[in-house]
Amino acid sequence: MQPKKNPKADLNRDSGLFFVIGLTIVLFVTWRALEYKSYDTTLEETVIAHIEVPDLEEAPITERLTAPPPPPPAAATVIEVVEDTDEIEETVILSTETDQEAEIEAPVIEVSDIIVEEYEEEVTVPFAVIEDIPVFPGCEKGSNEEKRACFQAKIQEHIKKNFNYPPIALEMGIQGKVYVQFMIDTKGRIANIRTRGPDKLLEKEAQRIIALLPQMTPGRQRGRAVKVPYSIPVNFKLMM
Repeated sequence: MQPKKNPKADLNRDSGLFFVIGLTIVLFVTWRALEYKSYDTTLEETVIAHIEVPDLEEAPITERLTAPPPPPPAAATVIEVVEDTDEIEETVILSTETDQEAEIEAPVIEVSDIIVEEYEEEVTVPFAVIEDIPVFPGCEKGSNEEKRACFQAKIQEHIKKNFNYPPIALEMGIQGKVYVQFMIDTKGRIANIRTRGPDKLLEKEAQRIIALLPQMTPGRQRGRAVKVPYSIPVNFKLMM
């Protein structure tokens, strides 16, 4: 005899739903347990310290000293008014205002009262075209061309006599040509020395040599002392 089973009486049909419901309940209970907090309900007693206030000392009562009243002022001096019998002359101040129709007389200045100061303008004339070239000491004799040749020869002789190769430039092997330009002023003195070369050491030495030139007789143009510029190269060359 076979047992008869009702298909609607399957107990495993809703097992998944029951499992989800049970898992949800377990998670809710666990969350509430983690969030639960307890507080200490014991009361703390507050102790108030007793502070003793020291007795305040009473300040002694002192007697107030009063200054005596000032003495009464002396009797006022009687001022006697004396009548002035001298007559005072009043100063009459004349008005300085003028109207548009008033004529102002200008002071007359005579020609003899005018002082004209003469100002000599310093003229610069190139060395190549000047009438009377600057005279180097020792070149006073001869024609203008002879003085010119003597001037150039004396300049070369002066450079050779005072030439001193800079030691640092010598050690570093610096050489080259330095162009020097200077001015012979109206007093025959050397001024406005300018140099242009390959190195500052060589330029400084060339400037020192030219600054040692002696005072000369100034150049003249139409009988008047003028400035004369002059240029010369100074060659710094190492001998191998």
